[in-house]
Amino acid sequence: MLHQELLEHFYHSFKSKDAEGMISCYHDHIVFTDPAFGTLTGAEAKNMWRMLLGQNSSLTIDYNNISADANTGRAHWKAEYVFSKTKRPVVNKVTSTFEFKDGKIIRQIDMFDLNLWAKQALGYRASILNFFGILPTSIKRKAKESLQRFSEKNK
Repeated sequence: MLHQELLEHFYHSFKSKDAEGMISCYHDHIVFTDPAFGTLTGAEAKNMWRMLLGQNSSLTIDYNNISADANTGRAHWKAEYVFSKTKRPVVNKVTSTFEFKDGKIIRQIDMFDLNLWAKQALGYRASILNFFGILPTSIKRKAKESLQRFSEKNK
């Protein structure tokens, strides 16, 4: 499968809420990084998608500008959903970059505006956490705790 087709399959699976389809595109030694979770590797990264797609029925995904060559790839996507902890609507615009190995995704870096995401998801709490300079740390800690609980329950 060409890398362009691999990314098309990844995002089609994402849009269809098919975590296993997404995960099938990942190398066993996947390294995933984003502003909310920080860096996740292997099973952690795979379980993140299982958790995120399994717990949010309101999620809709749109993607575009997928491109790939022999070594790297890039895509833009938008997620719209209701943040489960606050019931607030979120629109998150993300740019993903990829590296490939053995015909699979070995590295994915998702970039988005964490402050904008937090304002939508957390409301005034985001401003307070940002004022004290603990917004990114707080979000990463809570995201990783949620992932750890999910992984423990789904062994």
